[in-house]
Amino acid sequence: MSKQDTQFFNVFSVVLGLLVAFAILVFALARYVGKHQQNASVQQEPLLQQTVAERLTGGARVAVAGQDNAALTIAPVTRNPTVSAAAVPENGEQVYKTACTACHSPAVAPALGAPPFGDSDAWRPRVAKGKTTLYEHALKGFKDKSPGGMPAKGGRTDLSDDLIKQAVDHMLAQL
Repeated sequence: MSKQDTQFFNVFSVVLGLLVAFAILVFALARYVGKHQQNASVQQEPLLQQTVAERLTGGARVAVAGQDNAALTIAPVTRNPTVSAAAVPENGEQVYKTACTACHSPAVAPALGAPPFGDSDAWRPRVAKGKTTLYEHALKGFKDKSPGGMPAKGGRTDLSDDLIKQAVDHMLAQL
C-alpha cells in the first residue's frame, strides 16, 4: 500500500468519524430541545388535554370479593354524538336489502352455496324442513357443506329476532 493510499484512508476515517460525531451531536440536541421545549407546549394544547380527559373518564371500577361493593353502579355507556350509527332496517324487505343480499343475491349465492333470492328450486329442500327450522338457522346460524355457511342473523347481530324472521318471510314470499 502506497503512502498516498494510507493518507487517503486516514483522512477518510477522520472525515467519517467527524460526520458520525456531528450526527450524534445533532440527535442529542434535537432530543434535548424536544424534551424541554416541544413537550411542554404540546402538553398545554387544549385539544390534547380534552382527549386525554375523555379517555381517563369512565375508567373501570372493579368489584373485589370479600369487600363492600355496594357503591359500585353500572353507568350507561355514552356514545359520541358526532358518530352516526348505521340505519336500522324497519321491515323484512329492508333487512334483506341491507344484510341478506350479500349472500343471497342471484349473482353471488351460487358461489357461496346459499339459495338465491327468488329461486324456488334452490329453496325447496330448505322450505321442506319447515319455517321454524329456517327461522332457527337464520337466527342462530347454520354450517353445512357450503363454503360459507349461514352466519347468525346474517352477520347483523344488532337486529332483533323479529326483523330477521320478517326477512325470512320476505324471501319466502318471493318464491
